[in-house]
Amino acid sequence: MEEQIIRTEYSDVMQKSYIDYAMSVIISRALPDVRDGLKPVQRRTLYDMYELGIRYDRPYRKCARIVGDTMGKYHPHGDSSIYEALVVMSQEFKKGMPLVDGHGNFGSIEGDGAAAMRYTEARLQKVTQEAFLADLDKDVVDFVPNFDENEKEPSVLPARIPNLLVNGSDGIAVGMATSIPPHNLGEVIDAAKAYLKNPDITTEKLLELMPGPDFPTGGIIVNKDELPAIYETGTGKIKIRGRVQVEKLKGGKEQLVITEIPYPMIGANIAKFLNDIAALVEAKKAPEITDISNQSSKEGIRIVLELKKGADTENLKNMLYKKTRLEDTFGVNMLAVADGRPETLSLKQILEYYIDFQYELTTRKYRTLLSKEQEKREIQEGLIKACDVIDLIIEILRGSRSIKEAKACLTEGSTDGIRFKSEASKKRAAKLRFTERQAQAILEMRLYRLIGLEIEALMEENRKTLKNIAEYEDILENHASMTRVILKDMEAIKKTYSRPRRTAVENAEAAVYEEKKIEEMPVMFLMDRFGYAKTVDMSVYDRNKEAADSENRHIFSCMNTGRICIFTDTGKQHTVKVQDLPYGKFRDKGVPIDNFGNFSSAEEQLVGIGSMEEIRHQKLLFGTRSGMLKVVDGSEFETKMRTMAATKLNEGDELIFVSPVDGSEQLVLQSKEGYFLRFGVEEIPEKKKGAAGVRGMRLGEKDQLEAMYLYHPGQETAVEYKEKQLILNKLKAGSRDTRGVRVRG
Repeated sequence: MEEQIIRTEYSDVMQKSYIDYAMSVIISRALPDVRDGLKPVQRRTLYDMYELGIRYDRPYRKCARIVGDTMGKYHPHGDSSIYEALVVMSQEFKKGMPLVDGHGNFGSIEGDGAAAMRYTEARLQKVTQEAFLADLDKDVVDFVPNFDENEKEPSVLPARIPNLLVNGSDGIAVGMATSIPPHNLGEVIDAAKAYLKNPDITTEKLLELMPGPDFPTGGIIVNKDELPAIYETGTGKIKIRGRVQVEKLKGGKEQLVITEIPYPMIGANIAKFLNDIAALVEAKKAPEITDISNQSSKEGIRIVLELKKGADTENLKNMLYKKTRLEDTFGVNMLAVADGRPETLSLKQILEYYIDFQYELTTRKYRTLLSKEQEKREIQEGLIKACDVIDLIIEILRGSRSIKEAKACLTEGSTDGIRFKSEASKKRAAKLRFTERQAQAILEMRLYRLIGLEIEALMEENRKTLKNIAEYEDILENHASMTRVILKDMEAIKKTYSRPRRTAVENAEAAVYEEKKIEEMPVMFLMDRFGYAKTVDMSVYDRNKEAADSENRHIFSCMNTGRICIFTDTGKQHTVKVQDLPYGKFRDKGVPIDNFGNFSSAEEQLVGIGSMEEIRHQKLLFGTRSGMLKVVDGSEFETKMRTMAATKLNEGDELIFVSPVDGSEQLVLQSKEGYFLRFGVEEIPEKKKGAAGVRGMRLGEKDQLEAMYLYHPGQETAVEYKEKQLILNKLKAGSRDTRGVRVRG
């Protein structure tokens, strides 16, 4: 066949391809189906376990076996995604009702990952088998070909519970994401029953039966009044707090014990929470806390904060809510696949889809059951009728030369080729009109069925079959009868699998935390040549002055309530609160200064540093690599911003010098090629911080400033240059914007 080149607009091809890809991710990967609340990978994993016979009442099987079989038959997207889905479905701290019974290390609430799939084992939970998979053999859902069309898989599982609400879901698709919180099974079923009885019921009435999310980690939802709007629209934010108890100790001391955490905190955020508390203690914002210990175990969360005697526990509680993730937000976006497309659903819409699905399942189930009962009735009636003419049937079978002849006689009354004992028997045989199924059952019937008791049992079985047929026809023909069946199923599931609510729902006032005022006092700032900074008491510095001066690169006094100004080579000014710096013993190592500022020492180099209280009363001299100089009033650098531009730099230039001056100093500029220029600071004009400055030294084409020095007249100052001492005072005086003198080593 000759190839044809199809010419088309490239943007059209890209648009179509991207939309196809996006829809594939949305429908086939990331979003759950509103009917069974499962994503495709979850549905396929559960179905594969069912097919492998890994039931709740049978031994566990290796997860590697389950993952491999699922990937090979139904979900060819990598083993890690399948195993992760399997693990999550088994984690009690993530799911309101786990669907998989895991055996082995399946991770922890603190973020520890599950063991490799070759070590762990799993099987279905009883609820999964009974409420998700039990009716698959009754043609209740459609089966579709798998990816290579060698297997069949269910398009949706026949879930008897509103799983989308019970277990919730989260997933990120292309351009959209879903985030549905878990709920209490018993409450959700009560809400579904109420909606089934009255589809016009309001969201507020439904929330009386189902007050809100029920997180596996417990906690307290504190914005109850906002929930109706969230469930009406399907989007919003739920505020949830951890539960904190006060325990009394000997000696009048108390301790705060966190026994439940907000659902979003599970995982690595628990460690972050502990670090945040430690940071508050170090920053002197929570000095009442003397010790932090995480005593959590399989039995539950238990984080203990030991307090000083007389500590204000209520204020500390509020501080934890305000300053840490002990109060967190769960963003709700109830997005799911409904009728084959993604849709943000309200609570009533989710219940409507669930109820409609239950009617569909029940209709298909009872149609299948009715069909089977009708087949049974047909066979039973044939056998009963056969018992009445059993002698004739035996005569037909003995006189027939083949099964085909005997069957034709039973179904059509054909007597050709059959030997009868009498003409009367032949006439009676010609009147027989059994159906195909009845004739086959008669031919396969065993002689023991002719015993009187067996015949009576057959009659009783027929009566039950007729009763079942009447019941099934009533369910299928009478809407009220089907509704009663659905309600009965719901009630049975609720009775078997419901559990008490774990999350409280209430309206709570916003946490008000009064930060205790720090007693203002002067401290000494110390920073070594590696950038490790700390503050110490003035008396501590005085006792260790000689060692402090020799070991540290930057030393100055400041107020503990003040700020530190840091100037970097990029021309930026960063500010750090003094109270954020570690305060303690002289021999404490300190913490890197860039841990507190809005910069990284790997990208910016510190050029100047000082106390904002002192800088605002001073003049600062700025010098750049290209030789630009200016003096700026220190008041321009008084700010509460963490970062701002301290000076204007030309392209490719960088700041190399910042120092306070009073105007009486002598300035020496040293270039890379060995030129030195000395002149008075008074020659440098005062500019605004946004100005580039004036040229301080004429530099050669490839030359640049390497260093700048300040000294007061009459004070002999020497620097090391090419391994020799160079006395700056002896340099020939010059004037700004000249070349200077060259000094050879």
